[in-house]
Amino acid sequence: MKIRIGNVLLLALLAVVLPVSAQNSSPDALIRNTVDEVVAVLKQDDGIRAGNQDKVLSLIREKILPHFNFTRMTQLAMGKNWSLAGPEQKKSLVKEFRTLLVRTYSNSLTTYRDEVIKVSPTNVGSQDTKATVKTLVIQGSGKQPVPIDYAMEKSDSTWKVYDVTVAGVSLVTNYRGTFNSQVRDGGVDGLITALAEKNASMRGK
Repeated sequence: MKIRIGNVLLLALLAVVLPVSAQNSSPDALIRNTVDEVVAVLKQDDGIRAGNQDKVLSLIREKILPHFNFTRMTQLAMGKNWSLAGPEQKKSLVKEFRTLLVRTYSNSLTTYRDEVIKVSPTNVGSQDTKATVKTLVIQGSGKQPVPIDYAMEKSDSTWKVYDVTVAGVSLVTNYRGTFNSQVRDGGVDGLITALAEKNASMRGK
């Protein structure tokens, strides 16, 4: 199955935008209850569909950033190389990786065209701190449905996403190979520079 990364991140975005009232809700309920809200915004806001970056970034910052564990995501993407980074380097890595994901989301958000997301119930106990929420994205037009799983963990009564697996491919694992190569060639600072340059090249597109 061939899936464009922009479309993958868009579909992931639709199913993980969580409201401020996310505390004390089950992970699958959070996703299920907010899909309709987000899709409604995409359908009604002509500015977003037309590519208004201010509106797109505002939506992402308000609805997404507080509900992703970007430090955990960056650590997983770095793998064993995470231990090579100093405190300030780790802050820079998290910042640049977060910016990369945000810009990728924003550049793909306007491509939404009536996809439907089905969320499967998740059996999570009151003491559980980790869960996997399974969803299926129906794309229409005879395209094959795309399974997307969300790895989430609970901290202070709030569930946050720390990885997304699309059609069997983990988002953080997918980045790990590239990160390892860049660290091998230029060290941790080389990776930070590469991420910053990538983010700069995506700005305004």
